Amino acid sequence: MEFKRYHRVGEQIHKEVSSLLLKGLKDPRIGFVTITAVDVTADMRYAKVFFTVMGDDLARSNSEQGLNSSASFIRRELGKRLGLRYVPEISFHFDASLDYGNRIESLLREIHTGHDDDSGDTEKD
Repeated sequence: MEFKRYHRVGEQIHKEVSSLLLKGLKDPRIGFVTITAVDVTADMRYAKVFFTVMGDDLARSNSEQGLNSSASFIRRELGKRLGLRYVPEISFHFDASLDYGNRIESLLREIHTGHDDDSGDTEKD
């Protein structure tokens, strides 16, 4: 696969947004957020920033609201740091793939432990 410019821009946005979150945004709604991925459109007009957050659904909802309300500030900071002629519009989206992966892992663990219990009950002829 050829490595396109928008992939590199996505990686830079990932790095810079993560850096901004480490330094801390002033919005109290934003909890312990981790940026998991950035998808930039081929025309580099829009960027979807995917994140996870430690905590429950309320923490997720509050963090998503805080991030989306800080999007214009983050976009301005990206413009200063990246030196792009046009900085993509940014939207934040919760990344449920980690929750999904954890659920699959727990189901597999249950199946595995249930399988071990059944193996001792059968007798061989």
